Amino acid sequence: MGHSILNSVASLSSFLPSCKPFNLQVADLYCSACKCALCEDCLPNHAEHPKVALSQALEQHRNNLQERLGTVQDRLPQISDVLSFVKEILQQLTNQRASIEEDIQSSFEDLHKQLDVRKSVLLMELEVTYGLKQKVLQAQIDSLLRGEGDITTTCTQAEEALAGDPCVASLQVERELWERLGELAGLGLPCQPEENDQLDLVMETDGLRKSIHNLGTIVTTSAVASQSEAMGAGLEQCIVGHPASVTIVTRDKSGGACKSGNAILSAEVFTPDGSIVDGEIVDHKNGTYEFVYTVPKEGDFSLALRLYDQHIKGSPFKLTVTKTLEAELDVAKRRGKSPGQKKKGSKRVVYENISMNKGEFTNLQGVAASSNGRILIADSNNQCVQIFSNEGEFKSRFGVRGRSPGQLQRPTGVAVHPSGDIIIADYDNKWVSIFSCEGKFKAKLGSGRLMGPKGVSVDQNGHVIVVDNKACTVFIFQLTGKLITKFGSRGNGDKQFAGPHFAAVNKNNEIIVTDFHNHSVKVFTLEGELVLKFGSNGEGNGQFNAPTGVAVDINGNIIVADWGNSRIQVFDGSGSFLSYINTSADPLYGPQGLALTSDGHVVVADSGNHCFKVYRYLQ
Repeated sequence: MGHSILNSVASLSSFLPSCKPFNLQVADLYCSACKCALCEDCLPNHAEHPKVALSQALEQHRNNLQERLGTVQDRLPQISDVLSFVKEILQQLTNQRASIEEDIQSSFEDLHKQLDVRKSVLLMELEVTYGLKQKVLQAQIDSLLRGEGDITTTCTQAEEALAGDPCVASLQVERELWERLGELAGLGLPCQPEENDQLDLVMETDGLRKSIHNLGTIVTTSAVASQSEAMGAGLEQCIVGHPASVTIVTRDKSGGACKSGNAILSAEVFTPDGSIVDGEIVDHKNGTYEFVYTVPKEGDFSLALRLYDQHIKGSPFKLTVTKTLEAELDVAKRRGKSPGQKKKGSKRVVYENISMNKGEFTNLQGVAASSNGRILIADSNNQCVQIFSNEGEFKSRFGVRGRSPGQLQRPTGVAVHPSGDIIIADYDNKWVSIFSCEGKFKAKLGSGRLMGPKGVSVDQNGHVIVVDNKACTVFIFQLTGKLITKFGSRGNGDKQFAGPHFAAVNKNNEIIVTDFHNHSVKVFTLEGELVLKFGSNGEGNGQFNAPTGVAVDINGNIIVADWGNSRIQVFDGSGSFLSYINTSADPLYGPQGLALTSDGHVVVADSGNHCFKVYRYLQ
C-alpha cells in the first residue's frame, strides 16, 4: 500500500511545472521530454522540447493507470486459486501428519500387545517347565522320605528289642523285625537325582533393540511438479509392441535435483479412444524415476506425468506411435547415433520379479463375498486381490504393483458391484479402482479427492461408498466417478470420525461405519444424518477396542469385527448386543474386514495370523 501511494504522488507531481516557485496560471501544455506541465513563465525554457496538450497528457496518464490497474487486478483470481490450492496442500499435510501420528500410536500399541502376549507365553512356559521338573523331584523326595521313615522306625524297634532280655515271648517279634530289616536292606530307593536344576532364560535382545532403534521412518521429498522434468526417447516416438522408456528427474522449488526417492508419481498414456495403456514406474531411490510402457497400436497418444497429482514440466506430452523402425531411426539421426547404440555410461534397469504363492497373504485387509459363491480378499502388502470359493479353494488373483491407473499400491477394501465389477480401495494411490469380474481394469474414481480410502461398499442404488480413513470422511460416488455427496470430519462428535475403517449398507439403504479410534459403530442416512450410534471402549458385551470389519445379515443384524479384543460381535438393528461368533476352536488375532458368504457363513480377514477364516453363523 505504501508503494502505491508513493507512486501515485510521483505521478501527480509530474504534472506540476518544473519551475519553483511556479506561476499559478498554468498553460495548457505538457512537456513530453521533461514529463511535466508548463506554466507561462517556464514555457520559453521548453521551446525546443516536444509538447502536447495538457488534456491529452492527462488522458494518456489516466489510460496508462487504468491499464496497469487492470493488469494487476487480473492477477487476483490466479493468486486466489493458488492460495486455495496451497491451503489445500497444507490441510492435506496436516491431515497426513495426524494420520501418521495415529498410525504410530496404533503400531506401537500393537507392538505393546504382542510383547505382552509373548511375555505371557514365556511366563506360562516357565510355569509348565518348572512344574514338570518340580513334580519329578518332589516325587523322588517323597519316596526317599518314606524309605527313610520306614528304616528309622524299624531300626528303632530292633534296637529296643535287642536292649531287652531274650525270652520266648519276644522270639516272634524279633523274627518279624529280622525279616523287615531284610526287606529294608534290599529296598530300591532313588538314590541318584532324577532331574536337574537347569532352568535358564535365553533372551536375544540385542537384535531386537537394534530393530526397535531403527523402527519406522518418516518418508518425504522436497520435489515439486513445476520444477521436475522428463526426458528420453519415450517422450517423442515409439514402436508398436516395443517398450518405451521415459526418465523423470525430480527437483525442488529452486530447481535443485532431489537425491532421494519415494515421491508419489503417476503416469498415464491415453490411446486415441480414451483407454489407458499399462506401464510401470521404477523408483531408482536417487530422485530419478523411469516409466516404461508398451503401446499395442499405432496412432497419436498423450502421456501425462504427474507428481503429487500435478503435471510436471511439459506434461501432457504428445506421442506418435508407428509400426516400423522409423521412430528409432529418426530419434537416432537427431542424436547422431546409430539405432541400438548404447549411450556411454547409461544405466541398466533390472526388473526383479517377486513371487508369491497362491493363497498366501501379507497383511490382508478387506473382504467381500459375491452372490456366485466367491470370497474376495484385499491382500494389502502383496498388492493384489485373491479370489476363493466359499469352501476356501483358491480360484484366481489379479493385481500389479504400481502407482499408475490399473495398478495397486496398497489395496485395503474390496466390494462387489451388482453388475459383477470388483471395486477396490487403494489406500496409497488415494483412489478407488474398478475391475471387471475377470480382473481387467476399467476405471478409477476419487483421484484428487481421497486421501486414504480404507473400506468400500455399494448401496442399493449401485453407488460406491468409500470410507476415507485419513480424511475421516465418507464419500458417495456414482460408478462413473461423479461425487454425489460426502460427510464427516475428524473428531469425536456424533457426525465425526477418528480413523474410520469399513462400511456396510443395511436394508434401509443406511450406511454403517466402524469408527476405529472412537470405539463405536455409527449408522447414517445417505445424506449423512446420524441415525444410530452404539459401542464404547472396553472388553464387555457390546464394547469395542477399535472396531474394523462390518456386515449386515438379511434380518438387519449387524456383525462387527472387534480388532483389539480379537472377536466378532453381533448386534440387532438398534445396536443392542445379541451374541458372539464362536471363534474358540480357531481364535482370531487382530481381525480386519468381514463379510457374509452366499451360503450364510461369516468370513473374516485374520490379519495377525495372515489368513482368512470362515465361521458358522446362525441367523
